[in-house]
Amino acid sequence: MAGARVGGAEEFFSRLLPALAQTGIGQAAAIRTNSKREKTLKDAGIPFEIYRFGSIFDWTTGRRLQRQATEYAPDVIFAWMSRAAKFCTPGKHLIVGRLGGYYDLKYYHKCDHLVANTKHICQYIAGLGWPESQIHYLPNFVDDTPGEAVDRSIMNTPNDAPLLLALGRLHSNKAFDVLLEALVSLPRTYLWIAGEGPEQTSLKNLAKQLGISDRVKFLGWRSDTNNLIASCDLLVCSSRVEPLGNVVLEAWAQKKPVVAAEATGPKALIKTGFNGLLTPLNDASALSSAIQSVLSSGDLATAIAEQGFQAYEKNFTEARVTSLYRNFFKVVTR
Repeated sequence: MAGARVGGAEEFFSRLLPALAQTGIGQAAAIRTNSKREKTLKDAGIPFEIYRFGSIFDWTTGRRLQRQATEYAPDVIFAWMSRAAKFCTPGKHLIVGRLGGYYDLKYYHKCDHLVANTKHICQYIAGLGWPESQIHYLPNFVDDTPGEAVDRSIMNTPNDAPLLLALGRLHSNKAFDVLLEALVSLPRTYLWIAGEGPEQTSLKNLAKQLGISDRVKFLGWRSDTNNLIASCDLLVCSSRVEPLGNVVLEAWAQKKPVVAAEATGPKALIKTGFNGLLTPLNDASALSSAIQSVLSSGDLATAIAEQGFQAYEKNFTEARVTSLYRNFFKVVTR
């Protein structure tokens, strides 16, 4: 896995490998240096090696990966997204590439099978001519450990104020600018945004321009996601581009209501009015109205949160997803 220091895909990697280890699947990992990830693997008893996964001038990673594969002799090499797939080397093993978005398949030409975490991404892969028998849908799971609410006073947030939570990289795809504009029409409502990214300065400036900076708290990247969700009244996913919407699953697992813009991922997960509310993309007014409708109706908030939790229990628990992965490995290695 050659991903970034933080991110949704990287967090799922750190959940999945220990979960598979608990079911008896033997694994060895190849990762970039990352102290938190290394500790997770050590605690799970999973051996790993550290690689650069650099540019086209990185001549050592491929050779070292070949050596590791020869020594470990795996049945499957599982490439966690495009950069990892680029460095995989063929052998007696199968190579499986994972996509968490709509990536260019040129990076996956060495792969025997492709895995996607949404059905829509599977359709995208098939549309590019990949054989359907070699495309597999394997969803994510999230940590459903009950969170403990954070002391709001630490964030200068009144205990009686409606509190929204948004999670994700501070990137234009997440449309936090639209969420900030929506907050203008929600007096007394506070917003916590947990994440890092290139849009941080512009978003803080926008909050000042809109006159809401006192009600918006930028928390940086946080690992206590469940505690943050336990603290809020409503989770908002405002993304204009969102292949999955892992935050929707995280909120569902904590029995919190969700309002989301209808990017591809949330639109596939949410039946509006049933297990969440959907709004058009880039529409601050509609987003504000949907948020207000949930905040003003305890019955609606409770109902969509309960239905979301039921959807999570049916499709996205650790037990179900690890079972799907185990079955997948059995099928492809027959």
